[in-house]
Amino acid sequence: MKKVKFLALLLLVSIIILTGCTSINGDSKPTQTGDETPEENLSAILLIPGVLGDKSFFDSAYNGLKMIEEQYGATVRVVEMTGDFTKWEPNFMDAVEGDWDIIFSGSDTSEMLYNYSLRYPDQKFINFDSNMSDAAPNLYSMEYKANELSFLAGAVAALVTESDMELANEDALIGFLGGMDIPGINDFLIGYIEGAQYINPDIKVMVSYAGVFTDPPKGKELGILQYNSGVDISFNVAGGTGLGLLDAAKEQNKYAIGVDSDQAVMFEETDPDKSPHILTSAIKKIDYAMLDAVEKHLDGSLEYGVNVKVGLAEGAVGLAKNVYYEQLSESDRAIIDELEDKLAKGEIKVGTAYGLTAEEMNVIRDAVKP
Repeated sequence: MKKVKFLALLLLVSIIILTGCTSINGDSKPTQTGDETPEENLSAILLIPGVLGDKSFFDSAYNGLKMIEEQYGATVRVVEMTGDFTKWEPNFMDAVEGDWDIIFSGSDTSEMLYNYSLRYPDQKFINFDSNMSDAAPNLYSMEYKANELSFLAGAVAALVTESDMELANEDALIGFLGGMDIPGINDFLIGYIEGAQYINPDIKVMVSYAGVFTDPPKGKELGILQYNSGVDISFNVAGGTGLGLLDAAKEQNKYAIGVDSDQAVMFEETDPDKSPHILTSAIKKIDYAMLDAVEKHLDGSLEYGVNVKVGLAEGAVGLAKNVYYEQLSESDRAIIDELEDKLAKGEIKVGTAYGLTAEEMNVIRDAVKP
């Protein structure tokens, strides 16, 4: 009897062991090996060198994080580090110690992101908007051809200011509001000037710098100054500060061009009277670029250790073409379509601010100064 009980117990143990082996190595759930990351276990954190609510750059990155959460069931977190750079280091330390599969950051934190990727070689980092050419073996960086994108914005502005549109005037004068006088913003400016000159070689551009990316009242003040000076359309390249320019366009009954996200659509519910003044937006498709990077990370095809420059040819940038954009005439929209095609094919080469000295930038600005 004892022998029978022993054999029965032995059989039960064998069944349990076999069942356990099947659940680990069988069809129910394959074992992950190497650098593979199961989609359902993916975790990602986004470190923003600012705050959400800018309705452009940072909000687009956050939308990318939400898309990653929805599509892959990922565990995600966003940290608004504010513009106070003294707070960035502690947040980076928390992130690398938090066991996240991917740490997203970029723009003003590019150098810090690069340094941390060197210090923590086992951690994966993705720079959603790089302003550096260097990339560590565990860092994937994306740089957008802002000059190509702003070339189109400049062409739109030049077409509008010489049109018979309701809010346009007779002066061939357009505006540009930059957050700061730095290469990343001036790269937009170079493209904007060249695009406008492609339409009208004699056009003038009023350039203003706010010196800050988080001050809408300052943006509005500078916007009103531009519009009162004869500008009928101005380009917002100032983050949260640029929201003030959009306010000024509505108040002064003029036109504006948004940046990074489709800013006209963003105001449809909260401020519908403002949207018609935003004819288009120069969009960096940061959200979709982040989603694409994660897809490649998961299938093992993401090429870490490189800085990828993406533009119109890659579908990474483009103008918002919505109902407000259709205020432009059909012939003007056809011109923009033609320019997009030429830029994507490399038939038009756009200058860049990277590598230029302060003196060289001054020459370019002075050449179009009203």
